Amino acid sequence: MYLTVAGFSESCNREERGAGMILGMPTLTFVHVVLSLIGIFAGFFVVLGLLSSKRLDGWTALFLASTLATSVTGFFFPFHGITPADVFGILSLILLPIAMFARYGRNLAGGWRRTYVITAMIALYLNVFVLIAQLFDKVPTLKALAPTKSEPPFMVTQLVVLVLFVVLTIATAKKFHDEPVRAA
Repeated sequence: MYLTVAGFSESCNREERGAGMILGMPTLTFVHVVLSLIGIFAGFFVVLGLLSSKRLDGWTALFLASTLATSVTGFFFPFHGITPADVFGILSLILLPIAMFARYGRNLAGGWRRTYVITAMIALYLNVFVLIAQLFDKVPTLKALAPTKSEPPFMVTQLVVLVLFVVLTIATAKKFHDEPVRAA
């Protein structure tokens, strides 16, 4: 697991060459980070909607689009071999079209409702996993606690988040059902 997790710092820290800078980050990195944070933020509203059986169409569209854009922009960084971030990006690019098809192509009918919930939740989890890896890489206090991301503080944090997402995914899959039709 160490090699898999530790690869995130290399793959997520790749620098653009000759590009402009925004807030001390290369432009591509800045755009990628902003898209990721928008996706995570919107994703949490989507989860709240799923738990209360509300579709929250605007938040859902923002979550799916920004999370998809995050995964796509991740492949614009220089390639130095397959890394864990690349694998997560590929998984996300497989899951998100399935979630979009279930949501928009099949309108959450039948088993597509549960398919949407599960694929969307996994895509959100992947983004949150990378966020945590980046926080442990960029925040000095966290980096001191887990400089190689193989130390207990990092592993325990990721395990707690994984368990939380498993519980949330099960809960949302059970609670997200058809909204009642309202009479006009």
